[in-house]
Amino acid sequence: MTPPLLVVGHGTRDDAGVKEFGAFVERLADRAPGRSSAGGFIELSPPPLTDTVTRLREEGHDRLVAVPLMLVAAGHAKGDIPGALARERERHPGLRFVYGRPLGPHPGLLALLRERLDAALGGADPAGTTVLLVGRGSTDPDANAEVVKVARLLWETYGEDGDRLAGVEPAFISLAPPGVPDGLARCRTLGARRVVVLPYFLFSGVLPDRVAEQSHRFAADHPDVDVRVAEVIGDCDGLAELVEERYAEALAGDIRMNCDTCVYRAPMPGFTHRVGAPQHPHHHPDDPAHAHHHHAH
Repeated sequence: MTPPLLVVGHGTRDDAGVKEFGAFVERLADRAPGRSSAGGFIELSPPPLTDTVTRLREEGHDRLVAVPLMLVAAGHAKGDIPGALARERERHPGLRFVYGRPLGPHPGLLALLRERLDAALGGADPAGTTVLLVGRGSTDPDANAEVVKVARLLWETYGEDGDRLAGVEPAFISLAPPGVPDGLARCRTLGARRVVVLPYFLFSGVLPDRVAEQSHRFAADHPDVDVRVAEVIGDCDGLAELVEERYAEALAGDIRMNCDTCVYRAPMPGFTHRVGAPQHPHHHPDDPAHAHHHHAH
């Protein structure tokens, strides 16, 4: 029996984001009818991961390939999802998981970002455009550094010599500086007269909405800058191809995590207290094993 693909998302309070996640799981199922494909969230929104795992177990599966639907290897991918999967092993004796790696950085993601950027440009000159790539933000410096890496990769892989972007700057919507207003101010100070704010997010949600709101507010206060906000990556075949690649490499045992700068493995200055720290997943209100009270997110 082919092991099912279990896509694990974080969860969102945004109904549109939940629907996009569901549509994406259906897309994965349609692309591989001979393999079960399912999805679940670790918090904030249904379906909870535990319900999805229970259903797959009832279908007779004893081995699942879990792919974290995360762009960067931060706390959710490193700790929360593995912790949630460990709880499922306790609930279902004999159940085994193969855990894939997060999605980015990856050439396929860069291609999707270029598509969203081009749509926002609408034919405008790339050479006169600065991009502000906005990630979620994390307390994990390794995760934030991945967003900066994607920004640089996007800059160096976009267009030919005459069509290069003026620059790509990184920013974050939470937990890490610079924020969106500071990032836009930096672009303006560097001489940008057109800025495309490019959300580094998979689906709609509270945080991408906040990116757009802050960008529009900056634009209203600085009419000398043409500020445009691109769409999120979204439910598409390009994203499905990447998830299927992560599934295949996990199934084959070829998982090449970069752990050199992981705060849980390497003594990074200022973060030495986190080396070898036990992974205790935070409260998941949709998990029946936890008390049902929502925390601020």
